[in-house]
Amino acid sequence: MQGQYNHGDAYYRCRFPQEYALANQVPHPRYVYLREDALTDPLDTWLASAFAPHRIAQTITAMADAQPFSHPPATGTATQAIITECDAKLERYRAALDAGTDPAVVTGWIAQTQAERARAEADLRTIARTTPRRMSQGEITALVTALGDITTVLRDVDPADKAEVCRQLGLRLNYQPETRTVRAEVVLSAHRGAIVLRPRADTIYCPTAVDAQRNSEAHASLAR
Repeated sequence: MQGQYNHGDAYYRCRFPQEYALANQVPHPRYVYLREDALTDPLDTWLASAFAPHRIAQTITAMADAQPFSHPPATGTATQAIITECDAKLERYRAALDAGTDPAVVTGWIAQTQAERARAEADLRTIARTTPRRMSQGEITALVTALGDITTVLRDVDPADKAEVCRQLGLRLNYQPETRTVRAEVVLSAHRGAIVLRPRADTIYCPTAVDAQRNSEAHASLAR
C-alpha cells in the first residue's frame, strides 16, 4: 500500500490492476483505502500494552535478548592473532640479539614487526568502536522509565522517529478489506506477537467497531 493525502488526511491506498487479478485469479478489490488515524490509536495502545506494569519486566527481558551479541567479529579475532604473533616474533628477535646475531639485521626485523603490530592495534581499536555494545536490563529499564507514558510518547513522537522504531520492531501490517481488519505483527528476537485491529467504522466506510483481539497463536510477550 502507498501513502496518499486526501483533504489533509493521510490514507493508505492500494490500487490492484484488474488485469493482474484476472490473470492470477486473485480476489482483490480494485481500490482499497485505509485512513491512517483509524489505525494509529489501536496500534499505539497495543504497543504500549507491552509496557503495562504486569508485563514490563517480561518485555524488558525480551528487548535485552533481542540485541545483537557484542562478541568481537571474526576480523577482530584475526587481528588479535596478528598481535600475538608479532609479540612472539619480538621475543625471538631479542633472543637472537642475545645470541650474537648482527644487531643491524635484528633491528630491521624488530622495526618491521613493531610497525605491523601498531597497524593491528589500530585496526582493533576501530573494531571496538564500531561493535555495538549490548545494553544491560538495568539500562533498558532506566531508559523506559525515563520515557514515561509510552502511549503518549508514541502519539507525540516525530513521525520519522516513530517509523524507525516500527522498523526496528519488525512491525508488519496486513489489511484484510473483506473483514475490515488489520493484522499487526511484531518480530522481536526469535519471538513473534500479533493481534487483529479493527479500524474505526467512519474512516473505512463500513459499520464496524474498534477492536483489539489478540491472536491466540501468538507466543511472544507482546501478545500474551
